[in-house]
Amino acid sequence: MASDEPTTLPTSDEQWRVRLSPAEFRVLRQGATEPAFTGEYVDTKTAGTYECRACGARLYNSTDKFDSHCGWPSFDDAIPGAIKEIDDLSHGMVRTEIRCANCDSHLGHVFRGEMMTAKDTRHCVNSISIKLDPAGA
Repeated sequence: MASDEPTTLPTSDEQWRVRLSPAEFRVLRQGATEPAFTGEYVDTKTAGTYECRACGARLYNSTDKFDSHCGWPSFDDAIPGAIKEIDDLSHGMVRTEIRCANCDSHLGHVFRGEMMTAKDTRHCVNSISIKLDPAGA
């Protein structure tokens, strides 16, 4: 967890709204998606560790980030135990939602079988759900 973040997690929407901006709340707590190609980390190549913007938990290493050209940051692996997967049956399709294992915040979705990397996995993550710690490299 990042040192500048409180250690106690909010337990209500009201508490989350104090901690997060309205846009962060919509994505992290309500499962919205930021528009494609608008997030700050779509094209970032900076080395470091990506943390959950809501709680500061370490989620992804920059070495697992790749260019998928899908409009959102993509990673082919997560830090072990950092992500939980949930079946998402919304929008008339079956997808796998990814959430922070620490605070249950929405990050995006994971896709497999696209053959974009040797690991054959793409974590498609909203930039607004994560924060890059360049010192975490």
